[in-house]
Amino acid sequence: MKKIIALITLFFFYQASTAQLFTKERVQNNQSMDKQTLSWGYYLGTNSLDYNFDYNSNVEQIQTEKTFSFNVGLVGDVRLNDYINVRLEPGLVISARNLIYPESYFDGIIEPEELKDSDLLREVKSTYVYIPLLLRFSTKRINNFKPFVTFGLATSLNLSSNEKNPEDNSGGEFRTTKNTLFYDIGFGIDFYLYWFKFTPSIRGVFALNDELIRDVDPNSPWTGNISSMKTRGIFINFTFR
Repeated sequence: MKKIIALITLFFFYQASTAQLFTKERVQNNQSMDKQTLSWGYYLGTNSLDYNFDYNSNVEQIQTEKTFSFNVGLVGDVRLNDYINVRLEPGLVISARNLIYPESYFDGIIEPEELKDSDLLREVKSTYVYIPLLLRFSTKRINNFKPFVTFGLATSLNLSSNEKNPEDNSGGEFRTTKNTLFYDIGFGIDFYLYWFKFTPSIRGVFALNDELIRDVDPNSPWTGNISSMKTRGIFINFTFR
């Protein structure tokens, strides 16, 4: 994932610098596109999410096995001036994470010979309805390129949440909250093509609230030592407007 992000970032800035910044002015595509007060679009992308754990005591950490998943959604853009826009980007974010527990978590609770592989693994599937409200700050348009950064907050509804399930990890159910708040930061570049505007972007998302629903047993090896569990990750989106 880090290599992919590094390559995409390098490509963005290489194109913006070598192809435009140091060349003579060129004919601009879609010159009136950014003058619209309200505009619409859609995006497709991928994500890589994991969890940031805080613990009550210093023990061997839970490992998160990430999987590549996808995002899809709509874009509503309100122009405030030539450099600042407000964006609402409701979408669907689908992700799956595997939590791998160290055997030391079960010391004194389950005998080593009775410990099963299924006790050490919890699969957490998430389907978020993700709704960020973003402020976008752009540079001056340079020929057919315009870099920008975004900042904002997002709310989400996890359609895969089992928050109300009466079963917990003693029955194999790892539970997470239904609602989560995030802060969202990112950057990207607008490419003004002949017929439309194409915008690749990279976004970091970080949960603000604890997402773990704890087991009934306060000494549960799966949840007893976790003080907080928060999603963090990266979105790579491709927007078309």
